[in-house]
Amino acid sequence: MNENGKISERYEGYLEGHSMNYESRDQIEEKYRWDLSSMYESDEAFEQALVDLKTYPEQLAAYRGKISQSASELLAYLKLEDHVALEFEKAWNYAERRSDEDTRVSKYQAYTARCMSLYTQLEEAGSWFNAELLSISEDTIAGFYADEPALEHYRRKLEQVLRMRAHTLSAAEEALLARANDAASQPANVYSMFEDADLTFDDATDEKGQKHKLTSGSYIPMLMGHDRVLRESAFKQLYGRYNQFRNTSAAMLTSQIKQLKFFADSRKYESSLAYSLDKNEVPVEVYDNLIEAVHNNLPAFYKYMDLRKQKLGLDELHYWDIYAPLVADVDMKFTYEEACDLIVKALEPMGEKYLELVKKGLSERWVDVYETPGKRSGAYSAGGKGMNPVILMNFQGTLDDVFTLIHEMGHSIHTYLSSHTQEITYSNYVLFVAEVASTCNEALLSHYLLEHESDPARHAYILNHFLEGFRGTIYRQCMFAEFERDVNDMNGRGEALNADVLCEHYGELNKLYFGPNIVPDEEIKIEWARIPHFYYDFYVYQYSIGFSAAIALSQRILKEGAPAVEDYLNYLSGGCSKPPIELLRGAGVDMATPEPVNEALAYFSKLVDQLQAELS
Repeated sequence: MNENGKISERYEGYLEGHSMNYESRDQIEEKYRWDLSSMYESDEAFEQALVDLKTYPEQLAAYRGKISQSASELLAYLKLEDHVALEFEKAWNYAERRSDEDTRVSKYQAYTARCMSLYTQLEEAGSWFNAELLSISEDTIAGFYADEPALEHYRRKLEQVLRMRAHTLSAAEEALLARANDAASQPANVYSMFEDADLTFDDATDEKGQKHKLTSGSYIPMLMGHDRVLRESAFKQLYGRYNQFRNTSAAMLTSQIKQLKFFADSRKYESSLAYSLDKNEVPVEVYDNLIEAVHNNLPAFYKYMDLRKQKLGLDELHYWDIYAPLVADVDMKFTYEEACDLIVKALEPMGEKYLELVKKGLSERWVDVYETPGKRSGAYSAGGKGMNPVILMNFQGTLDDVFTLIHEMGHSIHTYLSSHTQEITYSNYVLFVAEVASTCNEALLSHYLLEHESDPARHAYILNHFLEGFRGTIYRQCMFAEFERDVNDMNGRGEALNADVLCEHYGELNKLYFGPNIVPDEEIKIEWARIPHFYYDFYVYQYSIGFSAAIALSQRILKEGAPAVEDYLNYLSGGCSKPPIELLRGAGVDMATPEPVNEALAYFSKLVDQLQAELS
């Protein structure tokens, strides 16, 4: 930023002195590698922690038959469970983070496997709890609260179990389900090894015949470039490679769908969707309302696709064109330091408390910045109570990477505030509210960029990027959510799921969402094979929900200032101490209705009109 807060020319300087073609983590300066010492100082400390953790299954199991006898026994068990959760969370995080640094390293693959095995043992050791708690009469439980006032802290947790009475099995059956967790996680594990460790792509070729290394991390930056030959080449090389494994990919996804149905059926839910959403106290209607609201607003998306086709000067719009910049000769590039400076400026409306935490994260190495061979693709934030949150990303210097950084920092601040405000019992927030904290940050960044950019071309470029956020987060993620719902429903009806069926349905959804003016490229039908969220049990819809809520909350923060910020920070500090919809209501948005989605997409439609005017 220059002295006037304008976006200066120096942002086009592309990572001088910071090559991103690293062959190993050792080549990267320490300040660009995350610090995991708040979890454990060393691998040896992790190993010792794992030894200690192995004593806990026996301790948990020892309370079987006792919690119904007295309030003191129930309280003691709950305190032990909290302690185990605190210690295991650190171990699990450390193992996963080490493995993600280089998914090819067998030592760290073994770490995650050992943690998963321990998790299964812990789950089995405590699997009797829900059934035994449900066997206690309401009058007895009421008496327990009177006998042990400290139990009041656990009231919400206990009520969460009691409300699941219809879905809780006998102690023996619960033990069997707990033992099945390890096997149930294998489809996701197989997908991760396939996607991150084994899958490679041939080089993409540009208009001059030059070769470019194609990876999961470099694919989208290539599609965001002006070279259409390179875009088409990257698109066809990537999906051609996935198509070679279409049957394997179908088997992986079908296995995921079947294991989810097994648990849903076992717990007497009417569908896998109902089972997955009930964990977060979210009614199925919220999911269906989202898809219906997006369907009702597809004309605005078609309008955007038509604008894209027109401004790119194309006779035919293809899927390799949907990321291309609509503004010529604007190629905004950032060093990581510039990205950090920018997000701090953008987050000033959040107040000093929030800003100080952001600066803390950037200065204390919460972020693992650059791509290296074997490193997990994409980006995420992880952490919990008793440790610093950390961020994995694969920074390439694009404007999108700046948005990724501010997005993941939103998650990290959410984690930090919840874990420092709530006891371990309620410190972990549920997925339904998670994406709100991240995408609210994105909305504030978009606002800042649009407010401080005076150059017409750059302003239009940033506006286009903001629109891409709507496209990629509400429309695209909703399409994923609809696909996930549909294929799980197909399985529930006993229909066969194979590569042909999955590809055909995914292709039809693309036609519905993108409209009539885009060529239905055959390759896009296999895109489902590269979407990791399908292995996270109806996770992806929450991106659409979160973005819609974020638009509402960011507008409130910008308009109302301190009172809105205070409400927002209270929500970030809430963990899972209240139902997620209630937490968001406290922040100022009601996601039990379709209105936030409708309002967000009405705003999207207006922004499309604005961009069209600016590009005229």
